[in-house]
Amino acid sequence: MTRGIDPSVCRDTLGRLLSDEYSLLIQLERQLVREHALLGKGDIDGLEAVGGERQACVAALLKLEDERLGLCRMLGHSPDLNGLETLLRWCDPQAILRQALQDCTDLAGRCRDQNTRNGILVNVRLQRVSGVLGLLTSNDATPASSVYGRKGNAFAAPTTAGRMLSFSA
Repeated sequence: MTRGIDPSVCRDTLGRLLSDEYSLLIQLERQLVREHALLGKGDIDGLEAVGGERQACVAALLKLEDERLGLCRMLGHSPDLNGLETLLRWCDPQAILRQALQDCTDLAGRCRDQNTRNGILVNVRLQRVSGVLGLLTSNDATPASSVYGRKGNAFAAPTTAGRMLSFSA
């Protein structure tokens, strides 16, 4: 399938793609760490700036992935991890790029974990805001749904969205 193509050209191309990917993943990891600090401070303006940078970084990573998968397809391999592995065995029999691929995989995992950590922090903050809003808009006679009775069952959620503060006839 890969006849007529020089393996060293393929290896060099994959090496460049992996190097670029690693650089972008380092950048993404830093952005995610910074995002977490900004989330902790509640810095909305800072989050907007970091969010734009993060989106640009992710877009660049997706472009690199498309290039890598395109290379696999162009050389007759499946556009997935198995195809990449097959391509690497052909163009890099000395496994020079194995460590670069492993480094990218490890760093991508750290980015995923950091993103999950940020998502948990966002969810906690949203639940807190939701709880405060629920207290402000709930009926005084009915406890909020997150309050439990003596038997461990949750009280029913309030059926009204708010309470009437005044009425004029």
